[in-house]
Amino acid sequence: MKSQESAVTGRGGVTPPLLQDINSPKDLKKLKPEELSQLSEELRDAIISTVSKTGGHLASSLGVVELTIALHYLFDAPVDKIIWDVGHQAYAHKLLTGRRDSFHTLRQEGGISGFPKRDESEYDCFDVGHSSTSISAALGMAKARDLRGDRNKVIAVIGDGSMTAGLAFEGLNHAGHLDTDLIVILNDNEMSISQNVGGLSSYLNRIMTGHFYNKFRKETESFLKHIPKFGGPMLELARKAEESFKNLIVPGMLFEELGFKYFGPIDGHDLNSLMETLSNIKDLNGPILLHVITRKGKGYKPAEERPDEFHGVGSFDIATGKATKLGDSRSFTDVFGDAIVELAREDDGILAITASMPQGTGLEKFGKEFPARFFDVGIAEQHAFTFAAGLACEGYKPVVALYSTFLQRAYDQVLHDVCLQKLPVVMALDRGGIVGADGPTHHGLFDFSFLRHIPNMVVMAPKDEEELRRMLKSAFSFGLPASIRYPRGSVYGVKADKEVRELEIGKGEVLRDGEDVCIVAIGSTVYPAIIAAQELEKEGIKAAVINARFVKPLDADLITDMAGKTGKIITVEENVLQGGFGSAILEMLEEKGISGIKVKRLGIPDKFVEHGGQDALRKRYGIDKDGIVKAVRELNHSE
Repeated sequence: MKSQESAVTGRGGVTPPLLQDINSPKDLKKLKPEELSQLSEELRDAIISTVSKTGGHLASSLGVVELTIALHYLFDAPVDKIIWDVGHQAYAHKLLTGRRDSFHTLRQEGGISGFPKRDESEYDCFDVGHSSTSISAALGMAKARDLRGDRNKVIAVIGDGSMTAGLAFEGLNHAGHLDTDLIVILNDNEMSISQNVGGLSSYLNRIMTGHFYNKFRKETESFLKHIPKFGGPMLELARKAEESFKNLIVPGMLFEELGFKYFGPIDGHDLNSLMETLSNIKDLNGPILLHVITRKGKGYKPAEERPDEFHGVGSFDIATGKATKLGDSRSFTDVFGDAIVELAREDDGILAITASMPQGTGLEKFGKEFPARFFDVGIAEQHAFTFAAGLACEGYKPVVALYSTFLQRAYDQVLHDVCLQKLPVVMALDRGGIVGADGPTHHGLFDFSFLRHIPNMVVMAPKDEEELRRMLKSAFSFGLPASIRYPRGSVYGVKADKEVRELEIGKGEVLRDGEDVCIVAIGSTVYPAIIAAQELEKEGIKAAVINARFVKPLDADLITDMAGKTGKIITVEENVLQGGFGSAILEMLEEKGISGIKVKRLGIPDKFVEHGGQDALRKRYGIDKDGIVKAVRELNHSE
């Protein structure tokens, strides 16, 4: 990394001298090997400069700069396929593949995505955003190559965190079985095995990846196979001897058993070692796994010291690493985190589970106070729910806290292992609705739809932080599977009651009375509905507002009574319209045999929502105050 003074100067808008001439990997290949270290500094400067303004995934991207350079220098993308797992470490990749001039628009509305996207660049060969998909996708591409008779290389880059998911091992297992040419690079920035990065390990890897060694190994195997009677046993003995020796030094036994040739670990910041090793394994046949040790936040001290804080970060001051946009109030995540601790102090049957996100879900405090009752299962959402189901079978009260978008990964477990058995597992779904700059892979816009049709489910969404506390306490008393979805962002500042009152299951509340139209809102759309009703009253339109609280079961009596009174209903939800909250009300009206009611549903249309600011996206899709006002006016004028 450059000195702080020169780095700041370089980030002021002046294009660095090497990076400015790189518009594709072809330009990168024109550089001399000794120039690549300078390029790595320039890439880090560019990443830090942009992310300090736009926010994004900083620590992981800084950790793979040298690896990214080496991959694009030695391989021939986009003919050779490079698949980044999750994709939040792909900023250097974007800078080297024609997006340098647009990089300042990272994660901004109308700008480039924070993740690889196929429709953004030919160098992004797979859309990502959720973890552990790279090996399976890469294997599919490798097999497609074989079927076509092509010879291009396919490389999957996966982090050690993503390796905790079953999907990664399913891909590894199948790859070993198919025995096709595939390179998997394990980017290890967490495991405590860095002591293996030393002279002996490096020496062994130079030998084991060398062409002479592998040619000799192959010819020896062929020779031994042709010795009658004794050849087979001798070959097996030789293999066992080699494996025993390798596994004294390197932690690759698991991968070798799955059918991979394992190499590593090597220093992921040593360009010479990376280039030599990748050059050696490039032309080897069969599944290859290269184990690379990197450091999150490499080259930026605040990110190196606090990698968790700089995993996903908002805008910050480069000199200090401190956030430049500080929230004025607590977040819904904070409220959940405090509320679950309060409840757990009163009930030692309450347990908390998360999938590698104790900080992001607000469970960090719970884990510190109740370490024996807290479980971080890694990036394994499927396991989290079946594990929770087992705990519930034994009389415990588990809450699984994760983001709405990641619940999608455990749909079958929710349906089959939790709901079918009517087990009281509580699902705390953070980031419900529009989340902003992370875009379509992270918006939580589907949970109402894919949860409400499952028998035995209770589906809730609070209008504010105090209602979140009440729903959480209530969920533990229902004795049923229950979800509570709440948004990303700050709370409203509602005063907390000293004693948390439970809610009656399936009961909504009337917040405003009116006879012209009834606005039935849920969760984050309730307060905009109230403000819209206040504005409409100035025009002489008296709009009632119902806070539904429950998507399932609906308060049918309350809604039908108001429907009969006003003759017009507008439903508002921060969820897709297909199968969502508004659809539930339409179905309820049909089931009750109620006709002649005009209904207009506001929500997200049948599309994946792009990245952008939360407020801007809510406005675009008509679920903010202005959108509700407009919808009421149109419904009134349709008479």
